[in-house]
Amino acid sequence: MQPTQGDEPNPSPEPTTHGVGPWRGEWPDDPRLDPELLENGDTRNVVDAYRYWSMEAIVADLDARRHPFHVAIENWQHDMNIGSIVRTANAFLAETVHIVGRRRWNKRGAMVTDRYQHVLHHADVSELVAWAAERGLPVIGVDNVPGSRPIDEDPLPERCVLLFGQEGPGLSDEAIAASERVVEIRQFGSTRSINASAAAAIVMHEWIRAYAIRPH
Repeated sequence: MQPTQGDEPNPSPEPTTHGVGPWRGEWPDDPRLDPELLENGDTRNVVDAYRYWSMEAIVADLDARRHPFHVAIENWQHDMNIGSIVRTANAFLAETVHIVGRRRWNKRGAMVTDRYQHVLHHADVSELVAWAAERGLPVIGVDNVPGSRPIDEDPLPERCVLLFGQEGPGLSDEAIAASERVVEIRQFGSTRSINASAAAAIVMHEWIRAYAIRPH
């Protein structure tokens, strides 16, 4: 199990937004703030609450609030969807993203959110399963294969690893066999499946709806 990096040898610049300009007036006495950002402005792809914060301070704050679900993605064919899934995992504050298979992945779709998201690499499914078993985390496969159950029928476990396959082939036979259960998203049209990153977003939000959104 190792932290993993994307294809680029050096981190790419963080995408800019309108953001905020240089801080006006006397600088606040707050160790979370980055002097360079205060001086030059902050146009990073972060929510306004984190403007001027250093990357380390943002990660520390996220670590204090992360949700207890993990996201795992099989990476046998260099799936372009992985970056988008990492970005969504960051948006929904997943604990960790696990890349299973090839260590290198195309992180363009992540929009540099992997800087704020814990990402681990596992050589194969068995290594991921062993990692999850040590922590008492059930592995829940996501694919519309025979025997899968609609995700809305049974709540997802609060602590779990959501395991996604690749665009096209879906979960490998090994991944299906290793899953405690396999869930699917109900579909009503003619297409056999929806985009892998879209499916991951739906399933992550299903977890959020069950555990992170409290009724008023």
